[in-house]
Amino acid sequence: MSTPKTEVPAVSADVLARIKAVVGDAGYSEDPARVDPKLTEWRGKWKGHTPLLVMPKSTEEVAAVVKICFEAGVAITPQGGNTGLVGGQIPFGEILLSLERMKAVRDVAPTDDTMVLETGLSLLDAQQIAEKAGRYFPLSLAAEGTATVGGVISTNAGGTAVLRYGVTRDLVSGLEVVLPNGEIFHGLKRLRKDNTGYDLKQLFIGAEGTLGIITAASLKLFPIMNSRATAIVAFETAQKAIDLLVRAKQETGGQVEAFELMGRYGLSLVLKHIPDTREPLEGEYPWFALIAGASGDPDGAQAAMERVLGAAFEEELIVDGVIAQNETQAAEFWRLREDHSAAEKAEGAAWKHDVSVPLSRMADYIEEGDMAVQAFLPGARLVAFGHVGDGNVHFNVIVPEGMDAAEFNALRDEGAKVVHDLVHKYEGSISAEHGLGRMKTQEALQYKDPVAVEAMRAVRLALDPKRIMNPHVLF
Repeated sequence: MSTPKTEVPAVSADVLARIKAVVGDAGYSEDPARVDPKLTEWRGKWKGHTPLLVMPKSTEEVAAVVKICFEAGVAITPQGGNTGLVGGQIPFGEILLSLERMKAVRDVAPTDDTMVLETGLSLLDAQQIAEKAGRYFPLSLAAEGTATVGGVISTNAGGTAVLRYGVTRDLVSGLEVVLPNGEIFHGLKRLRKDNTGYDLKQLFIGAEGTLGIITAASLKLFPIMNSRATAIVAFETAQKAIDLLVRAKQETGGQVEAFELMGRYGLSLVLKHIPDTREPLEGEYPWFALIAGASGDPDGAQAAMERVLGAAFEEELIVDGVIAQNETQAAEFWRLREDHSAAEKAEGAAWKHDVSVPLSRMADYIEEGDMAVQAFLPGARLVAFGHVGDGNVHFNVIVPEGMDAAEFNALRDEGAKVVHDLVHKYEGSISAEHGLGRMKTQEALQYKDPVAVEAMRAVRLALDPKRIMNPHVLF
């Protein structure tokens, strides 16, 4: 585990007492058994500490706590479900403010295709609330049972359905936010159109808690599709997978919701480490893709999938494939993709890279990236997988067999530079959906446009002049 080089000043007993008075006995904890699980991020890279875990139950309590901290110059780290992968949710001396008690469903309006939720609800909760209202909320990712609405908004999470519905930024119509001075931004709108100046909600989406604490969100809803189809297909090259994606989008009229690429080695780790998983096809091919489509026509998704894959077989784009025959089989296919991270963790130390490049250059990037990593560290094992339908690939490097994990991890920064320099060459991004957090904030300065960096610093200074909100994150 690593710790930051700088720490925030200690919090006075008076400030702690005032915060406790605001939230009451149920709204704070100093019990290590209660607090410690929130101080370690999922990969175990950071272990933090905090003088106090605060758990307000309302926006007004959040505002009161933040105002106390603003007046005293005390720093705050907001936290949702603690599923972030770049360490932005881990405090190092700051007050840790969790939204876990804020789980009210404020409104569900099917006619407006919106729902207003407090941000301590999980992403899975949001999906189920929408379904009960006869609507579909499309944001989905592996940690959805734990990840919170506030967390995914603060990191602008992507997930598996970006191809059709967009990232979190595209699914939010309004926000309620406690600003760093304790004032409340009342921006919970159901409107699809509001052309009256700056779209302020967009400032807070993807800001990683640096501009305020999101307490409630108005989220967009969509019709429930009447048919779905899921398939796993195999390819000789990654480029043929990209070619099939382009064709599938065109031939189905936009029905494709997910297109998840998996390399042979990554799939083999899932089969090795995850119980009750099995080979999806008879052959051990170099590349696989999980494809999911949906249609309003009760038979449309299956028919479209069969048509697209049949033509792909005839033209030798794919070498094998199978369409799920029921929901159970579809879920088994999805496990092969979603358990990649857990399988990597079981295999050993890894350098994680969440990058994006233009789709037209994705196959070239993967091939050149593999060669570059091997040249830097012979024997390194590459696991490339992810939402390539939107240009995102998780380009992860696992420790060579027999190499000491500490020695491997000591090379992480140099290895990341190899990967990210290539991303920059391909006009991509070093963080497609995880954010910058602690892990990539300084590194991003090497690649971001200096004008953009200064503009972001100016926005942050205007809203948080004392820099009390998540002070270790972003420029």
